[in-house]
Amino acid sequence: MAILNILHFPDPRLRQKCPPVAEVNDEIRQLVDDMLETMYDAPGIGLAAIQVNAHKRVLVTDISEEGNEPLVFINPKILVADGIEVTQEGCLSVPGFYEEVERAEHIVVEALDRDGKRFKLECHELQAVCIQHEIDHLDGKLFVDYISPLKRNRIQRKLEKLKKQGALNKTA
Repeated sequence: MAILNILHFPDPRLRQKCPPVAEVNDEIRQLVDDMLETMYDAPGIGLAAIQVNAHKRVLVTDISEEGNEPLVFINPKILVADGIEVTQEGCLSVPGFYEEVERAEHIVVEALDRDGKRFKLECHELQAVCIQHEIDHLDGKLFVDYISPLKRNRIQRKLEKLKKQGALNKTA
């Protein structure tokens, strides 16, 4: 396994839409393992493949306190979304910034697991928010797209300044 470099906003690669995975094979399983290691090291509770410059519809999450309940979603699709929840969101690609975002409180997601088996999962609250956040990444969208342009531009300028100063590690 390997810790991968995480792309940071406003890197244009984060805006690309990821194509579906055609086949769950050893390459995809290795990507999943590396993404989990990267997510835990960061530390975070979710990571989309595009954030590590892999253009595949793959995401991983683990919202457990102990970091021992990883979930893998390959080609995830939200089948049901209802309720409204406003939460403070952060992002490994937008380090150090948190903003309120409105999302569905309850979702049902369908995906393939690490072995390519199809499953459905009903999610509430934090898990639902996390999966929606990561699916947004797979569609080229970031949580900062939900906030005002003024706030988004301020965050972008601060991150660009930190990158120039070499203060952002794990950049590609």
